[in-house]
Amino acid sequence: MAHCVRPSLLALVVVATPAMADADPAQLEEGKLLFQSEAAPACAICHTMQDAGATGGIGPDLDELKPDLDRVKKALEEGMGAMPSFADTLTEAQRDAVAAYVVHASGAGQ
Repeated sequence: MAHCVRPSLLALVVVATPAMADADPAQLEEGKLLFQSEAAPACAICHTMQDAGATGGIGPDLDELKPDLDRVKKALEEGMGAMPSFADTLTEAQRDAVAAYVVHASGAGQ
């Protein structure tokens, strides 16, 4: 009976699985490139995030903030504080890639 798993325990394991665990590696790579240098302006100019090698001091430290996907998407779409909107400079797929990357790299999805 050691191989039996109680249904309630199995449900807990499924619920606790990070949402970004199945993130598309190609999308994450695109998001990282956009974050580091390809977006205009590049996110790394203002934000700190260890995975990206970014040490910007204007915007929040994303490793500490650990923003969720909706928060990052909203900030990219609408702008926030000194951060400009990227609605006219990045496609929706590019914004989604940056958001997925930030959530994944900051550890917010874990």
